[in-house]
Amino acid sequence: MPSVFSANRSSILVDGEPVEGLQSITFRVVTEREDVRAIGSDERVDVSFGLRTVLGELSVRSHAAGLDKALDERAAFQLVASLKKDKGMVDSPTRTYSFDDCFVEGKSFGMDAGGTAVTTYSFTATRVREE
Repeated sequence: MPSVFSANRSSILVDGEPVEGLQSITFRVVTEREDVRAIGSDERVDVSFGLRTVLGELSVRSHAAGLDKALDERAAFQLVASLKKDKGMVDSPTRTYSFDDCFVEGKSFGMDAGGTAVTTYSFTATRVREE
């Protein structure tokens, strides 16, 4: 049976401090690559890989003071996402992602007709480790 993790049961820590009101976290790992072409052919013969970066977004209800501070001070931080399926269950599946040397790249704010404010923080990281 697949593990379906829940945002309202999962937690995010920024430099060890919890981020309240988690709505979503998304990230992708991007690796630069360059095709090595064969002379006289339209096909590649190899691939050269380069810089690997992590790009992510974190959406929270209202705002996250720790991320606001990191944005204002242009400071590095560590983000740890602990994903959980069921609250309080000892044998419940979990997955932890640790993002190292993060920087907040941008921030956007929105409020819907129901009056719920959501702030989305864009961040980059040097690496992500899955535990």
